[in-house]
Amino acid sequence: MSDYKPKPLLAVSEALALMAAAVRPLTDVEVVPTLAANGRVLAKAQVSEMNVPGRDNTQMDGYAVRAADCVSGNAALTVSQRIPAGHVGQPLLPGTAARIFTGALIPEGADAVVMQEQCELVGNLVTIRHAPKSGEWIRRAGEDITNGSVILPSGTRLRSQELGLAASVGLAELPVKRKLRVAVFFTGDELTMPGEPLAPGAIYNSNRFTLRALLENLGCEITDFGIVPDSLDATRSVLRECAQAHDLIITSGGVSVGEEDHIKPAVEAEGKLNMWQIAVKPGKPLAFGEVGKAFFVGLPGNPVSSFITFLMFVRPFLLRLQGVTEGLAPRAFPMRADFNWPKADKRNEFLRARINATGGLELFTNQSSGVLTSTVWGDGVIDNPPGQTIAAGDMVRFIPFSELMY
Repeated sequence: MSDYKPKPLLAVSEALALMAAAVRPLTDVEVVPTLAANGRVLAKAQVSEMNVPGRDNTQMDGYAVRAADCVSGNAALTVSQRIPAGHVGQPLLPGTAARIFTGALIPEGADAVVMQEQCELVGNLVTIRHAPKSGEWIRRAGEDITNGSVILPSGTRLRSQELGLAASVGLAELPVKRKLRVAVFFTGDELTMPGEPLAPGAIYNSNRFTLRALLENLGCEITDFGIVPDSLDATRSVLRECAQAHDLIITSGGVSVGEEDHIKPAVEAEGKLNMWQIAVKPGKPLAFGEVGKAFFVGLPGNPVSSFITFLMFVRPFLLRLQGVTEGLAPRAFPMRADFNWPKADKRNEFLRARINATGGLELFTNQSSGVLTSTVWGDGVIDNPPGQTIAAGDMVRFIPFSELMY
């Protein structure tokens, strides 16, 4: 009788910690135009060399006045000038008003703006039917950004908002980490590309499309080695090729323990495996290790397993490699379950669910790891701990796909 005992499955938290500890962030930096920096990771904190706004300006179309001239709430003032945005007015004389337009600089001497709806213009005389307070409808210089302040810390993943902020202080270029170089390949003699005839027993390679799109969303530079034959020699050969010029190798399929599953022995022959099986459903077989100087992640072949394990494990690892410092763990929101899940699993489950019209969560009827429809139907996943049943009305942890897709 054999004394062999299988190793216990690694908890999700342990797997995430193991991968995080292994990270060697990219150090190569390149300077790119701000217009071309969307999705890149900032390599150096950016400091503003100006105030925004640069000078006091108006938030409204209306009249710039001295508040002291309008205390009656019915003051009649001569319109002395007209100040469009982008123009500098003359100092405002007592007893006069300046017609002013949104964004225009406040003239010297004025300390308030009265919106045009509270004013009546007849000829060159405007009646101010309001008693403004000093500072009313004025944006102060530096109200948004002060000279010398850090507007974007190092490690920021640049989105449209960050690019607009950089542009608002005149930054035409930004230093960013180089793109992460990722090699991908897919194992399985049954795999066929869309557009090709589907032989008996064959399936279309959906994972190739899903994973490439996920990597593109994360700003990676992808080399696709396609479908690799189910043989140990072929798998070892492509692993060696991938390791030569890439930071990370990602595969899909072949990480289980069947006779045709060659990823595990191939990686152990060409490098090392640090992690193999995780207490997660879907997606128990998840390999993590190194081949040469490249990290390696082997995802399961079932499409939902591959999708979920990428989002939960590979995404934060990729972001750390790129030097991202915030938003690594997706936000989870407590929400009401409008379903029953009476059978607890020993693994951490990620259940595909969507938000219904009453603000609760409904579950996709088939939670199988091969039902890709659930990922399109759903709004996100319920993070259900090991050994946990769910009854209608319980509060659960819901992670929207929007937290996992950027």
